[in-house]
Amino acid sequence: MGTVVESANQGAGTLPTNKKVTVIFVLGGPGSGKGTQCTNIVENFGYTHLSAGDLLRAEIKSGSENGTMISNMIKEGKIVPSEVTIKLLQRAIQENGNDKFLIDGFPRNEENRAAFELVTGIEPECVLFFDCPEEEMERRLLGRNQGREDDNIETIRKRFKVYMESSLPVIEYYNSKGKVRKIDAAKRVGEVLEAVKAVFAPADEKVAA
Repeated sequence: MGTVVESANQGAGTLPTNKKVTVIFVLGGPGSGKGTQCTNIVENFGYTHLSAGDLLRAEIKSGSENGTMISNMIKEGKIVPSEVTIKLLQRAIQENGNDKFLIDGFPRNEENRAAFELVTGIEPECVLFFDCPEEEMERRLLGRNQGREDDNIETIRKRFKVYMESSLPVIEYYNSKGKVRKIDAAKRVGEVLEAVKAVFAPADEKVAA
């Protein structure tokens, strides 16, 4: 029985050289509304939405050796290695007929980011950053999930703290490369969608507008 990384590596390899893909990272705190906007981007611009969390959960549910190892690591409170998540993302990209992908909730930290570029050889086209004040995200989470144990104020604030400490260095790195497209996510859903559409509109349309 190999390690979880060895198991993830089986049959993964690097991306085929003939498949050129566009990848956009979608980042934002819990309650920033990025999930809703990912759905809108898929509908309006033909991207495929990949959620790192969903891929990990699907792998666990599949009952594969890799999935069992991931499940055991999570139960033991260990962090799933970056390479495991990246291989799942890579496989999803390879197996999908599309060439445009939104990767939601990843990279979560600098180590994720560096490993993704190293393993896949892909640099994101841009990073959509849903910027939302903590008070507004808190209000949304408390209003959305009343009665759930993990949505008490203390737990929510811990999630914010982890997000701020781990994800912001990633945003700062890509901002230094001119790749961050900041969206004011505190606005109403329709207004946020208009701001997102402006990022995706072809350059000639922007000139015409």
